[in-house]
Amino acid sequence: MAKTGVFDSDPTVMPKATELKKELQKLVRLIVDDVDYRTETIDQARDTLCALKELKTKKRSLSLKLHETVSCPEEFKCPLSKELMRDPVILASGQTFDRPYIQRWLKAGNRTCPRTQQVLSHTILTPNHLIREMISQWCRSQGIELPNSVQYINEEGITEADRDHFLSLLKKMSATLPDQTEAAKELRLLTKRMPSFRALFGESRDAIPQLLSPLSESKCENGINPNLQEDVITTLLNLSIHDNNKKLVAETPMVIPLLMDALRSGTIETRSNAAAALFTLSALDSNKEVIGKSGALKPLIDLLDEGHQSAMKDVASAIFNLCITHENKARAVRDGGVSVILKKIMDGVHVDELLAILAMLSTNHRAVEEIGDLGGVSCMLRIIRESTCDRNKENCIAILHTICLSDRTKWKAMREEESTHGTISKLAQDGTARAKRKATGILERLKRTVNLTHTA
Repeated sequence: MAKTGVFDSDPTVMPKATELKKELQKLVRLIVDDVDYRTETIDQARDTLCALKELKTKKRSLSLKLHETVSCPEEFKCPLSKELMRDPVILASGQTFDRPYIQRWLKAGNRTCPRTQQVLSHTILTPNHLIREMISQWCRSQGIELPNSVQYINEEGITEADRDHFLSLLKKMSATLPDQTEAAKELRLLTKRMPSFRALFGESRDAIPQLLSPLSESKCENGINPNLQEDVITTLLNLSIHDNNKKLVAETPMVIPLLMDALRSGTIETRSNAAAALFTLSALDSNKEVIGKSGALKPLIDLLDEGHQSAMKDVASAIFNLCITHENKARAVRDGGVSVILKKIMDGVHVDELLAILAMLSTNHRAVEEIGDLGGVSCMLRIIRESTCDRNKENCIAILHTICLSDRTKWKAMREEESTHGTISKLAQDGTARAKRKATGILERLKRTVNLTHTA
């Protein structure tokens, strides 16, 4: 009997990796589950593995060809991989990267641009169609054919068996506590390892309520299993990383209240992951409003005040992202954010991240008053004088500039600092462009007051 395999339809066409993996999965199941499997099945599985190997080799040879025989323009290379970009996307910082490499960076928990170190206002990736077209034109001129970007990005396929397993796990979330803990643990692992499982939650509006049902039921009964809570909240974080899920997750009524509960209680990992989930969800402007109105800034600020080192970075990132909107700045100030943040800065705790938040809050009039009343002027001047970080100096002088414009009583401290150390003058000469502008503005204002005094 003639052997049938994956190449029979057209041996010149290379199947996609997704199709090959599905075929291999099916063949392996036949071999494992069927006691009386045929030897032809083993041959087919071997052929499929060879096809996968050939596809991988083909991709590797393309990369090798680009490295060895073609001088690729620098602007077409990904800053992370140093290779020609197949699917260029724009990060919130304005920098362009190859999608899979920047996705890997973000999924590792990084909240900054790998090129500029700028804190990201969101993690949405925007296709850079201009660079993509320029790369395509260059490839055509060099006789190079790039792989299809969709194939390049996602080689993981979801089978019906995967979908059935996903639904069975959700069903267990309404069963007994042992079933719930087992299912929650597995969902946490699956959504961490497989982006395709995160996407499954977006296929049904019932999926997220089913995931969260043990927490909402336990809340009513005044008893939440801490391990179960940790696994469920972490799963919620994992699936909220998927851009298409963000709106659905934030607008599911029980999500934000349960994240707020998690911020106040549970293991420190639960609390940290709840803050991280709010950070990822707040990438969308509409979600910033939903989260802010819910009152989530208060428990975030309280957790920041507690000072758990393992949670601080996630909490600071969430507060920063939320306070991009004017309404949330006012909420953060009202909820005691200025005093908590300034105290941490004075204690030398996560100064970089917290100064960025304080600079953002300083556009609020009440925040400026609090910073001045709590000794913020001397603290900002000391950081400018002692720090080697240009960004921190820039944020400090921006805060001082706002105080200078609104509170004449703080001019004396700035004049004394300038007279003793020349701190502001040095920054006006050596700082970043923005720092120079702010420092020069302060110096001009202080100089005008001296001239007016002499004239009088």
